[in-house]
Amino acid sequence: MTSNRAVVDIGEVDVRFLRRLASELGASDLSRCFQCGVCVASCPVREIEVEFNPRRIMKMAKLGLKERVLRSEFIWLCSMCFLCQERCPQDVRPPEVMTVLRNMAAAEGIAPPALQKLVDILSRAGRIYPLDDFTEDEREDRELPEVEPEPEFVKRIAEAGR
Repeated sequence: MTSNRAVVDIGEVDVRFLRRLASELGASDLSRCFQCGVCVASCPVREIEVEFNPRRIMKMAKLGLKERVLRSEFIWLCSMCFLCQERCPQDVRPPEVMTVLRNMAAAEGIAPPALQKLVDILSRAGRIYPLDDFTEDEREDRELPEVEPEPEFVKRIAEAGR
């Protein structure tokens, strides 16, 4: 008989990550979470993306699975609606935990896939979207300088962010 339960390799556990989470304002209450599921039941993002599960993210964080948590696309999906926080019987604040996790991921150079695509577009084209004729006419009417097609400083910033 096979089990579909996830197995945690002890080599994946990062004790420093656990200590850092415990010391971060917003995630220090994570230890009180006893996995009741209220956060999942009240989550509007879960209605759209059934794979999104704040309880699972917090459990992985509590287990010290730093790489799994910080590389998860799901930490970027929380809409910060605070419904889970308002209903949590243990006064855990999942949106604040998600913010801490996002900040930790960003500090390690991990960004959501959509942001990575924007940086790629920015580094290639110098801007996120092209200027249309109306905008160019408006700039000309207001005697604003012509926009450079590929500003060098934008490319340097985008390269540094990779």
